[in-house]
Amino acid sequence: MSRALPPLLLGLMLLAIWETACRSLQVPAYFLPPPSAVAMSLVERAPLLAGSALQTFRMALQALLAATLIGGGLALAVSMNRPAERAVRPLAVALQVTPVVAIAPLVVIWSGLDHPDRAVVALAAAVAFFPVFSGVLTGLKSADPDLERLFDLYGAPPLQRLWRLRAPSALPFALEGVRVAAGLAVIGAVVAEFVSGSGATQGLAWRLLEAGNRLRTADMLAALACLMVMGLALNAGIALLERLCRARLA
Repeated sequence: MSRALPPLLLGLMLLAIWETACRSLQVPAYFLPPPSAVAMSLVERAPLLAGSALQTFRMALQALLAATLIGGGLALAVSMNRPAERAVRPLAVALQVTPVVAIAPLVVIWSGLDHPDRAVVALAAAVAFFPVFSGVLTGLKSADPDLERLFDLYGAPPLQRLWRLRAPSALPFALEGVRVAAGLAVIGAVVAEFVSGSGATQGLAWRLLEAGNRLRTADMLAALACLMVMGLALNAGIALLERLCRARLA
């Protein structure tokens, strides 16, 4: 409660200021609706927003799982071979710095125009890939040098060294990478749905576009609120998993 109370009070204060300013200044609803109008939109469109939020969450979760498996597996593979690491790392960085909007048309074509959800998952996974890859690779290389020399002294095989020494050292870095990737997966899913140019996925990004085209700003803010709650819930889930893993290692 001591941790939750300050941000809760700050949020309520900001909402009160927002509501008061909109009413006293008579701000047009299409420009900035008051929080009460957004809350009303949330209630009226709850079934539609819940279905869209579930769709976006499903695609973001699939993207996060794919990024974790591919990024973690690739980092694990190249960590055991320095030339392979030097060859793969620039390609991973190149994927990270490439804007998702630039590769979206290609991914949509490769995924098939009848399967836009596959394109959204692939693009979101591409966005979330690098934090996992970098976190796992950094963690695998962060083992205690003295313990590394001890394993050398006893002639430990590579797999035993990986399982007994490097994997426990890499776990905190890997979990932090997954935590960052979770937020990027939600962002990537929304951006990918925007740029895919199709409403077939019916996620929250489509609700934002639909409301924006009709100048229904309250509906847009309601969809944004759903996205914020989704991102916070996913981040909290990863943080809980991180705490459980750290407690077991302690």
